[in-house]
Order: sequence, then C-alpha cells, then structure tokens
Amino acid sequence: MSNLSKLTVKSVIRCNKQDPVQHRRQKLVAGIEEQMNVVAAARKGESYDVAKRTWAKNEHGEQVLVEKMRAVRAWFFEQDGGWYVQCKYGSRALALGKGNAVFVKSLQDVQGALATLKDATEAGELDEAIENMLKKRAKKAA
Repeated sequence: MSNLSKLTVKSVIRCNKQDPVQHRRQKLVAGIEEQMNVVAAARKGESYDVAKRTWAKNEHGEQVLVEKMRAVRAWFFEQDGGWYVQCKYGSRALALGKGNAVFVKSLQDVQGALATLKDATEAGELDEAIENMLKKRAKKAA
C-alpha cells in the first residue's frame, strides 16, 4: 500500500482574492495607525522607528536574515503657526476636498485629525481620492 493512497486527494483552485477597494482601505488605515504612533513619539520628543527584516551577509559571507531599524517619516509638519497633516497613500498626498492637508493649531490636535482621517477611510469617504491618485500615477507611468 502506497503512502499517497492513505490521503484524500482532491483538485482545488485557491480563491483568496480580496476586494481591491477593501485592500486599499486597509493599507491606508494601517498607515494612519502607524502615524498615530509617530505623533505619540513626537509628543514625547522621540523618533518612532520600526524593525525591517532584510537579507545581509554576515562575517562568514553567508546570507542571513537580519532586523534593521528604520525611522518612519511623519505625515505632519509645523508651518504657518500650526501643524499640517497630510494623508498619504504610498508616497503621495491624497486630495482632501479643496486641498491636500488638514490644518490644526497644535501637535496635540494632530492625533485627532488622524483619528478623523481613519474614520473617513473606514467609511469609504477617501475611496475616490485613492482612485484618482492611482489613475494619475498610471498616466505618468504610461
């Protein structure tokens, strides 16, 4: 008796396709949550770093998986007597109505602006802005 005859073998086509709109929302929400951590660190006067796994050669010349720390760039900056908060998808700022940034008076208000952007993303209010940004990116690549 062969080993394979002990198993139940079937043909299957794996289907794990997620709705692209939902995937974009989740990606943007993850970025906003990361920015909330950046704000919390900035309020303490610290920088926010995350571990990035990458391949590198060790002292014996072998490829090994190592963790490197990288600083996360903030989506907010101080200017004009207040703070501007941008909502970015990838490296580009999304258009938020008439502009591309939210203005708040203090660093403490940045957290609230990011929370509102997160709620808007989860409600689907930024889907059109993401779609327009992706169309512009595709035109420039062509």
